[in-house]
Amino acid sequence: MPPRAIKTTRGKVNDGGKSPKSPSVITPRTARANRVNARSAKKEQPPPPAEEDDDDDDDDEDDDDEEDDSEEEDDSEDDDDDDSESESESESESEPVKKSASKTKKETGKKGFSDENAKWLKPSAKNRKVEESSSSESEDSGDDSDGSESESGEEDDDDEFAGLGGDDDEDEEDEEGGEEDGDSSDEDSSGEDGSDSESGSDDSSDSSSSEEEELLPIERKARKEDARRVKEQEDARAEQLETNIQDDDVYQLPDSDADDDDGVPDLSAIQMRIQEIVRVLKDFKSRRESGKSRADYIDRLVADLATYYGYNSFLIRYFLDTFSVEETMELLEANEQQRPVTIRTNTLKVRRRELAESLINRGVNLDPVGKWSKVGLLVYDSRVPIGATPEYMAGHYILQSASSFLPCMALAPQEGERVLDMAAAPGGKTTYLAALMRNTGMIFANEYQKKRLSSLVANLQRLGCTNSTVCNYDGRALPKVIGHVDRVLLDAPCSGTGVIAKDSSVKVSKSAEDIAKCAHLQKELLVAAVDCCDANSKTGGYVVYSTCSIAVEENEAVVDYILRKRDVKIVSSGLEFGKKGFTSYRGKNFHPSVEHARRFYPHVHNMDGFFVCKLKKLSNRTVPTSNDAFDEARAALESGYFGVSDDARVDDANEDAATEQREEIKQKKRKRVPGYVKAALAEVEAEGKKKKSSSSKSDKKSAKKSKK
Repeated sequence: MPPRAIKTTRGKVNDGGKSPKSPSVITPRTARANRVNARSAKKEQPPPPAEEDDDDDDDDEDDDDEEDDSEEEDDSEDDDDDDSESESESESESEPVKKSASKTKKETGKKGFSDENAKWLKPSAKNRKVEESSSSESEDSGDDSDGSESESGEEDDDDEFAGLGGDDDEDEEDEEGGEEDGDSSDEDSSGEDGSDSESGSDDSSDSSSSEEEELLPIERKARKEDARRVKEQEDARAEQLETNIQDDDVYQLPDSDADDDDGVPDLSAIQMRIQEIVRVLKDFKSRRESGKSRADYIDRLVADLATYYGYNSFLIRYFLDTFSVEETMELLEANEQQRPVTIRTNTLKVRRRELAESLINRGVNLDPVGKWSKVGLLVYDSRVPIGATPEYMAGHYILQSASSFLPCMALAPQEGERVLDMAAAPGGKTTYLAALMRNTGMIFANEYQKKRLSSLVANLQRLGCTNSTVCNYDGRALPKVIGHVDRVLLDAPCSGTGVIAKDSSVKVSKSAEDIAKCAHLQKELLVAAVDCCDANSKTGGYVVYSTCSIAVEENEAVVDYILRKRDVKIVSSGLEFGKKGFTSYRGKNFHPSVEHARRFYPHVHNMDGFFVCKLKKLSNRTVPTSNDAFDEARAALESGYFGVSDDARVDDANEDAATEQREEIKQKKRKRVPGYVKAALAEVEAEGKKKKSSSSKSDKKSAKKSKK
């Protein structure tokens, strides 16, 4: 005969009517479980309304369930004890059990569930572990009715409930419950202590797992992605450490004769050697080979770069003298790639937004060229030829490199001005100037080469520029032909070292003599451009000098020359980006104001190499000198950058300039003689000459007669 419970209690429904009947087990272990359920209810939301158990359940079935629970909680001990012993023990514990049962009734009434329905009244589980444990509990509760639940299942349930506690108030309740259950056996108390320790240990693990499972799927993916990135960074650091260890090795420079053969050079081996030499030059003291100088490594690097990229040794060495080794490598790599295709909107006929919409409809993928330009568009790809669309034929846009926008933007012509473009073909800059002037004023588009005049005229007509006049003169003779204008644009002919990506022949065709010849021609053209500019213009008086070269001899040296030859100064070009001009190069110092010029590089700005400098003409006088040192001192004195000491030559130059200026003012103040007066004076002079000639003839005749 199985042991039977002494007394059973049926739970009362709380005020909310959410909790059904809740029988409480008479053993102290069951009371402990009830208190744990009450503590868990504090953290849980109010349970949903539950269906009451069938009223047809007999009291005998409840007694059997309670007996089974008591058997499992007591770890199936004393199954064979007599009924008398169990009755005597139960009678001795009946009073404290009643107190605990009444207490659990109040707590369950407040919390919304009791020990029996706690398993299915719980809200949705916050983590998978709780879901799994709750499912196992439901199965165990079903097995309890049949009397087949095991000890291990019960212990897991106790651990789960104990993990929900942890507050100080709950610990006080545990102490009170322990005092009430003071008459219980030592075995039960040891079981309770074990559950307390397990609850404390599971708190941290349950909280961390619950936090992870409460995240949204996208948040969990983000955490995984962060962990992956951290791992990649750690791997990269480890690789960097290995690389640093390898970098400490000394590189043995191979002999130049060892690789010389008649066969095709091994480009992969040359590339590896270039990388090794660049690595050595970064830390030359610690990585160089003993007995080898820096010049040896540079010579070897020049030869390898010339072979690998197809340059002559002069240009490679020039780049290494101008830039650092790393920047030279970037420049050479950028020259191997084509610059992106750009077009300029003709604002005389269409707006950029309208043009973009029409081209996108034709299958052209494009974007604005950048914030610095309001008319440029960058073309990625096109289903139709970009130079043969109806919009192109109608003159809505022109194919023009992004770097060609810069000189026109720096010049910034105003409406109604007279502007001179000294080297206009093929017309990209000239048409941009016309658009900026809105077809007002006048533009003199000069081109020296007759074969390029056709493209210039065609673009002017296609884009509808009606304020332009095309002429064919040598730029050095324009001051005598045109006279003074408000603004001058000089895009001077150059060596083309900035557009190697377009013209690869520059790699092997240019030499020091070519750059020197170009620099000499550029100086002459710039002097003529300054002479054409009118310093007394109310809105103008500006000259913009630009080249598609990165050679210092064609850029800063030319600008420094004009500062010494004419009364001009360098002003800001207004361009928001670009690198500053060089103020010193290979031991030669330029005027400090040269830093206002702007340089553009393929490897930095993803456009053709370009140089732009804007000059302001201060006066129309010319001061030709032959002493360069004297000119530099005078320019420095006038600019105010240097505190130059008293020098007799500088004082004389200033005095001569002042006297020349005074003479010019006097000539302007002289009254003009009318034309008829000049004609009368000419007639008088002619009559006087005739009288003198006739008198001289008569004198000669009289002299002859006297001799006879």
